[in-house]
Amino acid sequence: MAEATDDRLRLLIERIERLEEEKKGIADDIRDVYAEGKAVGYDTKLMRQIYRLRKMKPEERAEMETLLDTYKAALGMA
Repeated sequence: MAEATDDRLRLLIERIERLEEEKKGIADDIRDVYAEGKAVGYDTKLMRQIYRLRKMKPEERAEMETLLDTYKAALGMA
């Protein structure tokens, strides 16, 4: 039984290792896309901000924008 458990553990660890390697490859690809955007003149900080906004639910985004406007007004930034 221990050998079967050991094999199962080894397979799980190997699978995690493969997935981590894929994750690293995807992260590299994302970095390349941002670099491409920068190369054609886009601001990568703004690209990242837009990405974060787009993945939010519309009601969450509206709430965050309302709070941001409130904070800005309180600081005289409006």
